[in-house]
Amino acid sequence: MSTRVTLVQTSPDGDWLRTCDAPAFVPDLENWYGGPAFVLNSAVRYQTMVGFGGSFTEAATWALSQLDEASSEAVLRAYFDAREGLGYSIGRTHINSCDFSLENWACADVEGDWRLEHFSLERTERYILPALRRANVIAPEPIKLFASPWSPPAWMKTNGEMNNGGKLKPECRQVWADHYARWIRDVEASGVPVWGLTVQNEPAGVQVWDSCIYTAEEERDFVRDYLGPTLRAAGLGDKKLVVWDHNRELAFERGATVLSDPEAAQYVWGTGVHWYSGDYFDQLEQLMRAFPDKHVMFTEGCWEGGVKLGQWDRGRRYAHHIIGDLNHGCVAWCDWNLALDHTGGPNHVNNLCDAPVIVDTRSGEVHYQSSFAFIGHFSRYIRPGAQRIGLSYLGGELEATAFKDSDGSEVLVVHNPGSESAAYRALCEGGGVELTIPANSMHTVVFAG
Repeated sequence: MSTRVTLVQTSPDGDWLRTCDAPAFVPDLENWYGGPAFVLNSAVRYQTMVGFGGSFTEAATWALSQLDEASSEAVLRAYFDAREGLGYSIGRTHINSCDFSLENWACADVEGDWRLEHFSLERTERYILPALRRANVIAPEPIKLFASPWSPPAWMKTNGEMNNGGKLKPECRQVWADHYARWIRDVEASGVPVWGLTVQNEPAGVQVWDSCIYTAEEERDFVRDYLGPTLRAAGLGDKKLVVWDHNRELAFERGATVLSDPEAAQYVWGTGVHWYSGDYFDQLEQLMRAFPDKHVMFTEGCWEGGVKLGQWDRGRRYAHHIIGDLNHGCVAWCDWNLALDHTGGPNHVNNLCDAPVIVDTRSGEVHYQSSFAFIGHFSRYIRPGAQRIGLSYLGGELEATAFKDSDGSEVLVVHNPGSESAAYRALCEGGGVELTIPANSMHTVVFAG
């Protein structure tokens, strides 16, 4: 059987996820070892992918709501359509407000409401849930939605406010655990399935926005003694519970503290990581080796400092981090805001950032950043159920990862972060191809039988 080769390229000269003419597959390619070369080995298998996705924050869904219906639909299709879009299969949202909300708000904001009699999804229903329902119509399968709290309601915290850190009051641990279960039940009753939860967004960060601090031991004890048992008793024990949900450099220490306790670990699916402190990719592999029955997923990353339209480094940073995470065991990769307005908000503490899609709410124009295309090189072709395979490489500064999809095709994604084009060879069973990748560009190479 002959091998068909598909080549997809994104480059600064105007190519965006463009399918190019691919060189012919050469059986028994000679002298392939004489220069930069990638060798795929499908006999060696690693993690199985859950998928890629982005976050339905209040800011993102508000920005989409400022567009006319056809334009907002086009953005959701660009992300969640598996044929024409990026094929996202994962979503993240927040329980109560986060910094990318219009203001501080909580679902249970009546002080002393121990039975959650005043619990309400009214704020979540304004922008977030309608967007999720629309995206679920577009996606071929229900989106794997996971939710993260940035802060409990102010009355449950030691500092009496949602911002500026503080901790969960000991006497509020049970009502806060009940709050997660109530949130899931009410969201699912609204027609939106929930796949999982993280215990707390960035539990080591005292932020000027919505935040709440846990030590590793406090997170472990809350999961073991309150959240895990409460979810199980409510019939929600199948929801994927993720700990840490913060930067990679402490992923092993924080994850291991919980996972080393068998009573806590029974409730935990995996550990979540962010990119804001740098690479530290080896932390992920160390976790996977120590706890092979658990998982690691990337739960948040973005460019900080506001919008910079057309700047090519927006995409390069994504490529580097996605490749690093996948090559060290990540099974899921979730971007931050799906969309932001032209300022990089709204954000109620002015912590403005960039996003793959920018909505100019003054003109109604939608801008797709290079990060959108760079993510697509992975999410379009490394589908849920794909397994990472062995990959060896010699020569140059190219970065790459390789997967075998459930349809039997092998996918090689290559990033050239350099300022010069680079020739390389890609080999799989039976032969290979010779390719040249432009400077600051992406290739996805698909080998199909």
